[in-house]
Amino acid sequence: MFQQYTYYLIFGIPFIVYLGILVLILFVVTALLALLKRKGMIKASVLWHFRLAYIALFLGFLHGVLGLLAYF
Repeated sequence: MFQQYTYYLIFGIPFIVYLGILVLILFVVTALLALLKRKGMIKASVLWHFRLAYIALFLGFLHGVLGLLAYF
């Protein structure tokens, strides 16, 4: 059942690939936000760092679950 969601093709590429790329981008942006804030290059609330981290962790968990459940 989950295979049809996991491997749903969007422009010829499965949905799980797009989800993985989005998770990777979110993790990089989260780390970059913390680094730039520490160096004083941007003025952003630490709350944004936590929000992005929570979203990235949730989507990463979803990505992993979809990948595992595709074979069960």
